[in-house]
Amino acid sequence: MSDHDAAPGAPDEVAPPGRSARLTAWAPGGLGEVRPGDDLAALVGDLLAAAAPGDALAEGDVVVVTSKVVSKAEGRVVAAADREQAITDETVRVVATRERPGQPPLRIVENRLGLVMAAAGVDASNTPEGTVLLLPLDPDASARALRAALRERFGLARLGVVVTDTAGRAWRDGLVDIAIGAAGVVAAEDLRGGVDAHGRPLTVTVTAVADEVASASELVRGKAAGRPVAVVRGLGRYVGDDDGPGARALVRTSVDDLFREGSAEAYDRGYRDGFAEGFREGSGNEPVPGG
Repeated sequence: MSDHDAAPGAPDEVAPPGRSARLTAWAPGGLGEVRPGDDLAALVGDLLAAAAPGDALAEGDVVVVTSKVVSKAEGRVVAAADREQAITDETVRVVATRERPGQPPLRIVENRLGLVMAAAGVDASNTPEGTVLLLPLDPDASARALRAALRERFGLARLGVVVTDTAGRAWRDGLVDIAIGAAGVVAAEDLRGGVDAHGRPLTVTVTAVADEVASASELVRGKAAGRPVAVVRGLGRYVGDDDGPGARALVRTSVDDLFREGSAEAYDRGYRDGFAEGFREGSGNEPVPGG
């Protein structure tokens, strides 16, 4: 991303230490139901063009859209009866499975985007009855296309776009929105090599900027309020004039994931592997399966 020196007093000015900093987010209503084949850029552009003067899109703004409306426009809709098969088709690695009485098993999996999610991100919320939504095929590409169209329409050089989805988190209850697609905005800010406010070196801090933008926007969009688009202002220092690496840069590969299996699965595998290894060491023979 290219550097940008904001003019004094600009909305995206980096506040020096000791001065206030401000972040603003709003979510306009009125988008309506998005259907397969719709021109999402035109719909979002019309929505933002109707904003009040103070909310008119400006340099350094970040437009946030939910993956649901992207998926709908791109035709990523399947029948609800096919949900379990869709989860299987979207799965590249099973992390954990838990049985649920009277319901299909809960599956935590890595999907083809590299995201570890419940049900591979296949979602039955905020979609017409009888349908479920798959995630976009390439959320970063979707973000780039939307950014290009909005930049041209509004005559902006520096505009960010973030595509979000809802996910759970290890060790924490509750759900948050994360960035699964991004363009024009720094996905992660690497602070390693710098110093903190007391001059101590920072050695591990990498801030997931795009995820924090996604979560902030969800607070004004709401899960069931029919506001799938938001604008976040005040982060111009993270917004550049090129597309940037996208949200894929935030995905931790399974090789680097210290918790790549569910606890029961890891225990079961460790017990079996340890038993087999111990049996071989003690007897020189292979254990009999089930014996």
